[in-house]
Amino acid sequence: MARHDARNWIGLFCLVSSILTDHGVMGQRVKVEPEVLSYPGQTVNLRCAFTDATGIQLTMVTWIYEPKEGERINIAVLHPSFEPNYPLSPMKGRVSFSPSPPDLASPSIQISNVRMTDEGKYVCEYATYPIGNEQGITNLIMLAKPQNSASVVTVEAGTKPVVVARCESVDGRPAAKISWVTAATGNGTVVSKAGNDNTVTVSSEYRMIPTPADNGKDISCVVAHRTQAKPESFPLKLAVQYAPQVTIVGYDNNWYVGRTNVVLTCQATGNPVPISILWNTMSGVMPDTVQIKGNELKVLKVDEAVNTTFVCEVKNRIGTSRDQVTAIVREPSVNPSNAGVVAGAVIGSLLALLLVAALICVLVTRSRRQQQGYRANGGSDMKTRIFGGGKKASKNGTSGGAGSGGVGGGNNNGPIYVYNESSSHQGIGEKNNHHQPLTMGGRPEVVTTTPTAQDILLSSELDEAERRKFDELEEEERYDHFGGGGPILQLRPHNDQEDMIGDYDDDMESHRDGSVISRTEVYV
Repeated sequence: MARHDARNWIGLFCLVSSILTDHGVMGQRVKVEPEVLSYPGQTVNLRCAFTDATGIQLTMVTWIYEPKEGERINIAVLHPSFEPNYPLSPMKGRVSFSPSPPDLASPSIQISNVRMTDEGKYVCEYATYPIGNEQGITNLIMLAKPQNSASVVTVEAGTKPVVVARCESVDGRPAAKISWVTAATGNGTVVSKAGNDNTVTVSSEYRMIPTPADNGKDISCVVAHRTQAKPESFPLKLAVQYAPQVTIVGYDNNWYVGRTNVVLTCQATGNPVPISILWNTMSGVMPDTVQIKGNELKVLKVDEAVNTTFVCEVKNRIGTSRDQVTAIVREPSVNPSNAGVVAGAVIGSLLALLLVAALICVLVTRSRRQQQGYRANGGSDMKTRIFGGGKKASKNGTSGGAGSGGVGGGNNNGPIYVYNESSSHQGIGEKNNHHQPLTMGGRPEVVTTTPTAQDILLSSELDEAERRKFDELEEEERYDHFGGGGPILQLRPHNDQEDMIGDYDDDMESHRDGSVISRTEVYV
């Protein structure tokens, strides 16, 4: 039983498929354009053809108009045995077969001066034998290019949504599509209504809660329509009116007594543009040193009278707004211009100190170079210098006259400074005439040591008078002023003293007092 039912269903499916296939094949025999576009006033061609009439007799062709609303109407009939016929219809007088004379195999028609009401379906229907009627359907779409426009609506800032811009597409076919592009927060509404001659008018409004910050923002209405190659855009700017917004700038919280030419500026924005700016004070009394010009208040010289609150009041058609700033007058501060003078003085002082330091360095260097002249040649010899008019000592160290053992004439009361180069750690000492006797060759001797000229100059034990005395003595030695009253002192290296023994007579020198003293030895 189940198997029998399955067979019945399969047979039914095959029959339906066969019927649909035959119908589709036959339906494709009538060739038409699925869609035709036209504008009002133009002439439109609606083509139709029977592609394969083999074994089929074409009896008659009828064109039928099927509006969107209403009944079907025959507008053109073609029979091989009769003349073309155009029944009564809205297209009568404007419709005809083309080309002429007409042919059943290609019975196309044309409609001149088309109207917007001509839009709808047009059916090309064949009466044939033996397969019956065959047809093809063409949609005639009437196009009307709309008139597009957009505008802003001037509004006042508030708290409720209002219409701030409008956009409209008038008498278009088909209906246009409108959209909004903006950074403002809101939404658009769209309304469509039928126009004349089967056209459509589309209107859109953009609504939002306007604020002062929205004034001047960009907003664009974009209209898209089938008759346009690309959407049409209308850029606009929102117009939001609001009371002035006021701000006073220029106060730096550093108004001190005596400061001059400080300026306060009253900055105000508003829509419409402010018509008046008024400066005042909270006390109602404007200081005498204040000068007002437009939105600027200039204080020529700050004094105690400026220690007040300044008010700027701005007005436009929407309302009045104000701002205020309280000036606090301080004690006079250091003139910033003195900073340059102070800096210059400091820099000048530093330069002067550097110059003095450089001069000292030069003098010290020069002094050291001069002191080099006081050094004697040799590495470890004992060098002596006696200040005053004392006599030279003999080679054997005995004091007195030439070769005598006693103390000779002359002044031997000056201090004797002793320095030994071979022992640099030995200090500088001062010896009076109380000498310590030493034995040299069986006879008592007095040995004294003195520092070099450099050590004497660097020693803190010498005062300025001694240095001058030393310089005078050195000058006498340098130029050998033998005509002086005191004895002439001469320093010789130790190795030269040994050679002097053979030339005793040449080494001796006579003095004014009649005594003869060795040049190389100093007698104490």
